[in-house]
Amino acid sequence: MKMIPSSRRTALAALALIGAGLALGMPAAMKAESAKAMLEGDGVVRVMSAYPVEETIARLKQDIAGKGIMFFSAVDQAKLADGAGIKLRPSTLLMFGNPPLGTQFITSNPNAGLDWPVRLLVSEDEKGRVWASYTDFAWIARRHRIADRDPQFKMAAGVIASITSSVAAK
Repeated sequence: MKMIPSSRRTALAALALIGAGLALGMPAAMKAESAKAMLEGDGVVRVMSAYPVEETIARLKQDIAGKGIMFFSAVDQAKLADGAGIKLRPSTLLMFGNPPLGTQFITSNPNAGLDWPVRLLVSEDEKGRVWASYTDFAWIARRHRIADRDPQFKMAAGVIASITSSVAAK
């Protein structure tokens, strides 16, 4: 059996992710960003928002609720930093999920609980641009060596793409 070099496997995985994105109807920018996250190895997908931080958060929460997804919490990291006397640009971590879906990953590998519930970071960069960032689900699958939940990972990837598309800059 011929082994495929790691860099080539990553590139092939990125192409597969783009294909999955096409099947799920993900916007082209999100497919490219997700593939970029895989190729760069950090697993972070960043979607630029068309709205200021507070409106981005409100729209994301509204979309999450509209999909019937359980919202767990919002952590205002900038407020926490301010309380510690540290200046931080706006940064809020949203946590949400669908237990019947998310717990399937944990049953496959208990360490996947490190990545569930879903975390979506809304932050503002030094240029005033607002970003919605999350960990790519294919990257999470590889991180936890979960190979028996492909349909569930594809579903989760489609859902997060749909949620972030509600704020995506065109």
